[in-house]
Amino acid sequence: MSLRDIRDLKDDPEAYAAELKRRWTGLLSYRYIGRNHSSMNTGPADDTVALRRDMRNAAGGLLVAPLSISAPEGNVGSDLVAVPNPVIHSCQLLDGAADVTRIAITESQVLHIGSRMGYSRSKIVDADNPSRVIALTEGQGVKIGTPPGGLAKMDSGKLEITDGPHLPPLWQAFGALRRADGHWGMPELTSELASPDAALHIGPQHVLLETAAIGYAASLAGTDRLQMRSWHVMFLARAKAGPFRVDGEAIAGAGRAVAARLSLHDEGNGDKMVTTASAVFEIV
Repeated sequence: MSLRDIRDLKDDPEAYAAELKRRWTGLLSYRYIGRNHSSMNTGPADDTVALRRDMRNAAGGLLVAPLSISAPEGNVGSDLVAVPNPVIHSCQLLDGAADVTRIAITESQVLHIGSRMGYSRSKIVDADNPSRVIALTEGQGVKIGTPPGGLAKMDSGKLEITDGPHLPPLWQAFGALRRADGHWGMPELTSELASPDAALHIGPQHVLLETAAIGYAASLAGTDRLQMRSWHVMFLARAKAGPFRVDGEAIAGAGRAVAARLSLHDEGNGDKMVTTASAVFEIV
């Protein structure tokens, strides 16, 4: 599916505003996870996310994708003042948080914003016990465009998702699939998974890559009872077309550690490598 890059509308403020609203309110990532961004959304600020069973791994601990979506970092300004693009994301999990029901994103710090690059970090804590730190996130982003002025916050239309055994796994909800050739992947890009600049959003990328990482690591470890401890992603280029394919390998570590190294390829754009990731798990 060919999607229009919102930067093409920068000289038409009304069209830009209408397209940004359509794309932001249609984007699945934050609405499905339940993350409210007060910099973009109308209504009261709320930096908490309710945890559901589809956000947990086979051992009952937290998956990293919901955390990385909740605190993407790499701050260069919201979509109201910039056209942002991720460069690097890092998340270290200190606590699998099996008994935690809500997380909060705290101590969000913009470390530096230059003419194009931005750097930020945050802590993810137990919302009901903020002294309990769940994870640390940090990232780098780049501004690839400047929107017209006067853009207003929007109602993102939060999804009401009831927790329960009926929920599909996150990879299924985000459109990932295990292909006949054994690779994890996604079909051609669709609007609900695309950022305003017409590229695969970070949300589905985190979900897809973590799912593949678990698969590779579990095959080597002989168990899927794995807790992510360190997650590092580099966004090399915009994933513009699809289908998308993940290549990877598992690496044995010392003790109870096992790692996975991954690359995401845009088969519809010359099989270009668009993202890489590395994961370190603990066998639990």
